[in-house]
Amino acid sequence: MIAGAALNLPNITFASAVLDSDKKVTILHTNDQHSRIEPFPPTYTGNPNQGGFARRATLIEKVRKEEPNVLLLDSGDVFQGTPYFNFFGGELEFKLMSKMGYEASTMGNHEFDNGLEGFKKQLPNAKFDFLCSNYDFSNTILEGLTQEYKIIHKGGVRIGIFGVGVELNGLVAKTNYLETVYLDPIEIAQDKATMLKKEKKCDLVICLSHIGYSYPDTPEKVCDIKLCQQTSNIDLVLGGHTHTFFKEPEKYINKDGKEVLLNQVGWAGLLLGRIDYLFMGDNTIKEIAFQTIPIEAHTA
Repeated sequence: MIAGAALNLPNITFASAVLDSDKKVTILHTNDQHSRIEPFPPTYTGNPNQGGFARRATLIEKVRKEEPNVLLLDSGDVFQGTPYFNFFGGELEFKLMSKMGYEASTMGNHEFDNGLEGFKKQLPNAKFDFLCSNYDFSNTILEGLTQEYKIIHKGGVRIGIFGVGVELNGLVAKTNYLETVYLDPIEIAQDKATMLKKEKKCDLVICLSHIGYSYPDTPEKVCDIKLCQQTSNIDLVLGGHTHTFFKEPEKYINKDGKEVLLNQVGWAGLLLGRIDYLFMGDNTIKEIAFQTIPIEAHTA
């Protein structure tokens, strides 16, 4: 069951009591932050006085005080968009994300804006892992500095996470990605998801995707909807790249006839996505609840 935002926490609490199970994992996620460290100004017509890293950090800390098993993830394009990136090259973004306790991110195309050298220079400031399953860095200076997947244990639940990125050719200057090899994200996603679910025995498999939600004008282009429908063993896709504001997570049926959840929370850190998974005693998923939280002055 997927519960709406107004019903999510009561449903989770009720189900947990009925099942006599404390196995609940709370996933918080962002995408396309684009170096928006500070809130938008009150005079900004689009999202006045919304966003900001400090407010998000306060909200994340509040959730962690309420929930024992919180997992914080990002789906790429941390870099580029304000003078903070121009002056500091991503150092501030990575340091603040590390302080917030992010556990994994994938690379967006803007992570290549200062070339492989620029990304490598900032990596020591990131106390979390970059998961890049379909970028082969074997012949580059990033070889061995990213991971293909990660397994995290939260409250007795085994969670497998991997990441896929967008095609770089035609989007990023060749001089910025050099010998990086782009691999088909759907093929790689199938391979990694099967390995995590079947071989590594993960109870929940999450894909951090920076390939984009959908492309109606270019239907042949790979996207998150196709990723959900053409693979198996993925439970949740957390998307990015297209700056799509979901009102709520979307459900798709994978090639094995099972449901996959897809979510994306726009851009610029305006929203924080929250998805709660409640598990049975045997670690099968019983209930799912969601909440999309605007980052505003009163939120923190």
